[in-house]
Amino acid sequence: MTGWSGLARRSARRTFRDRREAGQVLAEALAAYQGQDDLLVLGLARGGVPVGWEVAAALRAPLDVFLVRKLGVPHWEELAMGALASGGGLVLNDHLIKSLGISEQALHAAIDRETEELRRREQAYRGDRPPADPAGKVAILVDDGIATGASMLAAVRAVRAARPKKVVVAVPVGPHSACEQLAEEADDVVCATMPPGFEAVGQVYADFHQVTDDEVRELLAKPTR
Repeated sequence: MTGWSGLARRSARRTFRDRREAGQVLAEALAAYQGQDDLLVLGLARGGVPVGWEVAAALRAPLDVFLVRKLGVPHWEELAMGALASGGGLVLNDHLIKSLGISEQALHAAIDRETEELRRREQAYRGDRPPADPAGKVAILVDDGIATGASMLAAVRAVRAARPKKVVVAVPVGPHSACEQLAEEADDVVCATMPPGFEAVGQVYADFHQVTDDEVRELLAKPTR
């Protein structure tokens, strides 16, 4: 069963001071989940962790980090040919890979490289602490926004494989098309704003600084309940 909140239609031009305010606004949109004792908030590293902390604190839910890495096109790393997530979730843009003639060798090299980076970051953020288990939980996947939706889609598929009760995608901003696509695989999608002229996630933020590893570690150590 999939769901589409439609919340964004009521605030198409919403802007945010920073990720903290975005998380507070998102938490209000997720208020229906408050009080459930089976919640787990997963903030996509790195930008989704500050947003996720605000959501988790408002819902009085545990917070953990969830890692997703973009698979960049060789020599054009900003262009994603797919995404890789913790737990083995993988999404590939087969049309792009074929149209650019990307070899299987180049694709596997990118997957191997980003898998290694995922492991490094898991260790950097958690140390020896095991990741939170979404099994039987209402897993709320939070990011600071989505553009193509590839990274979030990889996260949804990876979390779904762990057999949660429900998978919820929650973001402050994203284009209508990407949110609608995610609604086909998630049980609920909450997007606080969908600008009609969407260009980039940062367009709705006054402060959109790059979140550091230290910020992620500090937030993960800060209680949410």
